[in-house]
Amino acid sequence: MQWKLTVVVVAAALAAAACGKKEETPAATTSSAAPAPAAAPAASGGDLVVRIGHVAPISGPQAHYGKDNENGARLAIEDLNKQGITIGGKTVKWELAAEDDGADPKQGTAVAQKLCDAKVAGVVGHLNSGTTIPASKIYNDCGIPHVTGAATNPDLTKPGYDTTYRIIANDNALGAALGNYAVKTLGLKSVAVIDDRTAYGQGVADIFRKTAEADGAKVVDQQFTTDKSVDFMAILTAIKAKNPDAIFFGGMDSQAGPMLRQLAQLGMTKVKYFGGDGICTTKIADLSSKSATLGNVICAEGGASLAKMPGGVEWRKRYDERFPGQFQVYSPYTYDATMLLADAMKRADSIDPKVYIPKLKESNYQGVTTTIKFQPNGELVDAPYTLYTYKDGVKTVVE
Repeated sequence: MQWKLTVVVVAAALAAAACGKKEETPAATTSSAAPAPAAAPAASGGDLVVRIGHVAPISGPQAHYGKDNENGARLAIEDLNKQGITIGGKTVKWELAAEDDGADPKQGTAVAQKLCDAKVAGVVGHLNSGTTIPASKIYNDCGIPHVTGAATNPDLTKPGYDTTYRIIANDNALGAALGNYAVKTLGLKSVAVIDDRTAYGQGVADIFRKTAEADGAKVVDQQFTTDKSVDFMAILTAIKAKNPDAIFFGGMDSQAGPMLRQLAQLGMTKVKYFGGDGICTTKIADLSSKSATLGNVICAEGGASLAKMPGGVEWRKRYDERFPGQFQVYSPYTYDATMLLADAMKRADSIDPKVYIPKLKESNYQGVTTTIKFQPNGELVDAPYTLYTYKDGVKTVVE
């Protein structure tokens, strides 16, 4: 019987950032030394099978994010299999292995340990900062590289692991951009801040608050909720009494949608509503029941708009044909992250992380989203961002 190498590259998606993003991070579980790629029976013709997995919240209120991310990775796998790539003299057969982390840090770290035990070769993800940050130490202990296109909390890259990479702007850029726009462009004088107590929500809200204050705005109230709440009437009533020009919400669309409805019920129809990439989805229109307050939303998303991405328009067309009605935010990035790992393996002519990580570090990859180059800490060089609003319920770039 012939034998082949089986490698799992796991795409674990979002934010936040729990990028969603965004649950508080527990202590990470350590693992054993870096694993060697595992051998397994060969398929046909002695092909080298490289399994690229995807881990995201496929269940729960953030499942629409997770499925979108999984779709991006799946589309990349299909494209890779059309290329006839060879590594080590063998034709590669790419496969996708999908997992669900439920946007829960404990489940996320359990998945990370599972992947270490399975001797995987790389990870794309996670979606949520609160799952990605604790998982990053586990991956580092295992010697497994991971690339996230969704987790945006700046703390992710602070340890300086050479296994951690981000291909999207972090919350320092997004929160600051929103704070500057609120005060310097719109001339707002007072803001209230709400966060969902997750790593992502608190992080992006804190950056917005500091930026707005530095620009001269007054923060008249700070409130918090959870990433499971749907009733915000008490905190919104308290904020209404302070009469702010704007509210910033650090959290996800599954809370922002109901919050927008309740703002309308309280008559707060002229209050601007800011948020990071966690609320910047197409689904928020439905989650808010297309409330009149949806038109007050201004949100920031890491990366250029699809129209300005190098391959965005054509890629979106192919995505919609393959997965109609499922696009949200991060799938172009999970697509690029999957292709980026494959590119590093090709350039190294190896699927061994110890061999291809140096190639990953020196990437100069022309992706769908942008040209991907890394700073020494694994952050994207010249990470772009885009501000959006909603006109007639449609997500629209702020001019």
